[in-house]
Amino acid sequence: MRLPDFVIGGAPRCGTTWLAAALDRHPSLYMAKPAKPEPKFFLVDALYARGLEYYARTWFADVPAGRLAGEKSTDYLESAAAAERIARDLPDTRLIFMLREPVERAYSNYRWTRMNGLEHEDFETALRLEDDREQTLPEPLRFARPYSYYSRGVYADLLQRYFDRIDRRRILVAKFEDIAERPSELLTQVHTFLGVVPRPGDADNLGVVNPSERRDEDAIPPHVRAQLRARYQEPNERLRTLLGPGFELWD
Repeated sequence: MRLPDFVIGGAPRCGTTWLAAALDRHPSLYMAKPAKPEPKFFLVDALYARGLEYYARTWFADVPAGRLAGEKSTDYLESAAAAERIARDLPDTRLIFMLREPVERAYSNYRWTRMNGLEHEDFETALRLEDDREQTLPEPLRFARPYSYYSRGVYADLLQRYFDRIDRRRILVAKFEDIAERPSELLTQVHTFLGVVPRPGDADNLGVVNPSERRDEDAIPPHVRAQLRARYQEPNERLRTLLGPGFELWD
């Protein structure tokens, strides 16, 4: 069976689409296609029940000889089941997680949900309703979790599930903000992690990969931003401890 050599596992609204597009430019790498819908094999119970042969045949049958194969499923990070399954079934696979300043990530998630016609509340109300909505999600939205604005930014808890099961040397954690601030350096870091010759120029001219990032509505109300930053203070401190000084947290 041809299984992936690397997986981009999240987090949502953190630049994983940009990264997958950049990696697919490298002649030594192959990203599973089509890019949409994502495989989500280790996340969705019904897909996982079909077995690894189904996964390999569906997503990696056409990998050219000599290339490393990868896939992107941005909801893997938030799933304890996915962490357990990946650790068991892909013992040598490398994992890449992109993180973003959590307040901005939450708002981007909110805008994405609005853009797709699933959200009609203002941001403050949506945050207040998050826990109740999570408990009453209809089955078709069980894995998409469109209203998980705050919880998806508690990165320390989500990463810990993977760190508990997988050798830390097989996990790369990078930042969304580096796509804008130092894209070539970010891509070089990822290429080096995957063991291929760095091609920093592959980061050039990728265009818009995240249409909901366009700021055509009001920004986060200042009092809502302050409340969210306060809620994230403790989780971010735990993230700092988990990742160490090599990962520079947001101001």
